[in-house]
Amino acid sequence: MSTLHRPRLIRRATAMQRQLGTPDSRPDPGCTSAHVRGLALCLLVLLPLGLAGPATEGQSFTGSVTFPSRPAVVATPAIPRPAYLQTVRDPVFGTPFTRVTDPGGRLGKDMACDEEMCRHRYSSTQAWNADQSLLVITNGCSGMCFLDGRTYRPLFHRPMGEECKWHPTRAEEMVCVYDDRVTLWWPRTDEHQVVYRPDDYSDLSFGPYKGNVSADGRRLVLRARDATGMLVAFAYDLEERRKFPDIPVAALPGENGYCGISATGRFVMCFQTLPTGRETVHVFKVDGQLIQVWPEHHRPGHGDMAIDEDGRDVYIGISKADPDKWHVIKRRLEDGAVTVLTPPGYASHASVRNIRRPGWVFLSYEGSYDKVKEASGWAPFYREIVALRIDGSGELRRIVHTHNDVSDYYSEIHASPSPDGSQVIWSSNWGEPGGPVADYVARIDWPDAKP
Repeated sequence: MSTLHRPRLIRRATAMQRQLGTPDSRPDPGCTSAHVRGLALCLLVLLPLGLAGPATEGQSFTGSVTFPSRPAVVATPAIPRPAYLQTVRDPVFGTPFTRVTDPGGRLGKDMACDEEMCRHRYSSTQAWNADQSLLVITNGCSGMCFLDGRTYRPLFHRPMGEECKWHPTRAEEMVCVYDDRVTLWWPRTDEHQVVYRPDDYSDLSFGPYKGNVSADGRRLVLRARDATGMLVAFAYDLEERRKFPDIPVAALPGENGYCGISATGRFVMCFQTLPTGRETVHVFKVDGQLIQVWPEHHRPGHGDMAIDEDGRDVYIGISKADPDKWHVIKRRLEDGAVTVLTPPGYASHASVRNIRRPGWVFLSYEGSYDKVKEASGWAPFYREIVALRIDGSGELRRIVHTHNDVSDYYSEIHASPSPDGSQVIWSSNWGEPGGPVADYVARIDWPDAKP
């Protein structure tokens, strides 16, 4: 199985790296990181007539960000890699965690893992279903391996290769996008219901790769080619069976990476890469009206969309542009206002799949002890998962050390929490560059959690 599917996995990894990117190398601690990516280029000038919209930005809180708890750099104690389904505790934070996959081994009667990896999809992809009874493993599993969402015991396998994501409110359903249709899928019974099959669009995709459904489960964004072969994107309402107007993606500057729906379902974000390598963002209303262009490079990226405490749509991720380069920032979709959430650091991905515990973001930190311990003023985290308040207060929870050593895309952490934030899954090669990548799940106790 491993040999047969390795070329497919390599091709997919290459495509995903092109779309998603990998963490850029940070400057040495104490060095000045000048932003040298041609800011003179004005995207609004390049936009086709009639598409140009405001690119205003509200107040940017770019001062020093501090954590009230004053966390310190902590050396990660070396511990043996846990055996498959073995639960151990993080020796520093005390958090219990379990290895839930076994690269190169069998997961029950009808499931086997690739020798190189057996892991979840991505940080911004929901790994658990709505009631957390199921956990899905996709990379290295020859389709989809479904585990018990609490014991992690293997349950069943489905040879699905399409873009399928959990419905955020209906536990038994996934939303799947094929080249020519959108379906609702019940994995336990393997039943499909077609909800949209257009005659005048082809090459439909769920993003691709980073698409999600809005928090209420009603809307998604489809990228497709229209009857003339032009690349477009449009929102679609699964409940009303209603298509929204086309967004002419092919007319935007650069190459499209993906388009996605906001958490409220009111906005569409399209991520573009210019020939210079700069990654920019265009924000539209679902009716196709352009309201924002974020021309700075990756400000932010590698993130996720959420609803803020005031009910507004935000995107939270890692900035790679001044004045907040290497900080985790929150950016409001409607006006581009930026709030800096952390000092600069080695955060690589942000996830807010904890949709039933709003107000927190789960951050994956890469880096090394030697780099971070000398970085005065930087976030004191490396190879660690941290939960952070998104209100700018700096309140945080240190969850678990990841014991990974990044050598390629699939060895990145990509921490993704469960809907209620009581569990978080991540990937690790356990400090062995090029070694097998398995998944691990940490359990989190929240003081206000209901029994």
